[in-house]
Amino acid sequence: MSVEDPRLECALRAAAAAETIIRDSYRRGLAVRHKADQSPVTEADVACEKAIYSIIAEAFPDHGFFGEETGRRGNQGSSSLWLIDPIDGTKSFVRGYPFLSTQIALAENDQLVVGVSNAPLFGERAWAVAGRGAWLNDEPLGVSTVDQLSRATVSTGNLKTLAASAAWPALATLIGKTDRIRGYGDFYHYHLLAAGRIDVVVESDVNILDIAALKVVVEAAGGTMTELSGGPITVDSTTVLATNGLLHEEVCRLLAFSG
Repeated sequence: MSVEDPRLECALRAAAAAETIIRDSYRRGLAVRHKADQSPVTEADVACEKAIYSIIAEAFPDHGFFGEETGRRGNQGSSSLWLIDPIDGTKSFVRGYPFLSTQIALAENDQLVVGVSNAPLFGERAWAVAGRGAWLNDEPLGVSTVDQLSRATVSTGNLKTLAASAAWPALATLIGKTDRIRGYGDFYHYHLLAAGRIDVVVESDVNILDIAALKVVVEAAGGTMTELSGGPITVDSTTVLATNGLLHEEVCRLLAFSG
């Protein structure tokens, strides 16, 4: 580990505990139920979150906790809040393909400061501490130096809402100006962006638990991450524009839409 930090160390241990559960449960035909929003959940999701909470609560008993499956727990009056999605990509988990990850982030005084994005079935673990660099599988991360859209690779994800909005033609304009378009989705295109392998990510239909850790990773690697409108990422955000920073203003101007 290149950054010694007890908060990061705790997050990595929690991610490792969830990884064990994921590996033991993957493709085991677990029963699936659906939440009120019709998103799927399995016993593995809940077990992962409980394991993560147990590790974090033992290390930081005074912190708050906001999890995808068990909601808000711990000290909700604390200035430190852990944001957890134990299996981001449950649909992938249920269908038996490996685009899923565990997302663990820590916010202090409403600022995201630690992020771990662990994708065990994909063989990738990214982590970062704000202002102190980002790593993927022990290798330092850094965004690309591409500064022209004509040379940029753009990845998109979760575009259903965007496709039904007034912004759809603007996305088509953006695509027409780029070198290539891909749809890596989920955790993966943020890992690629932070590693300098792609240059722009456009996504809708997300929530803060999906993207909090990834925001820390992308920005610690030198990138920029906002809503599609250009506004800051908040607990209420549902869209993402993430770039290498050099392209952010131009892409935001082309999209020119309030999410």
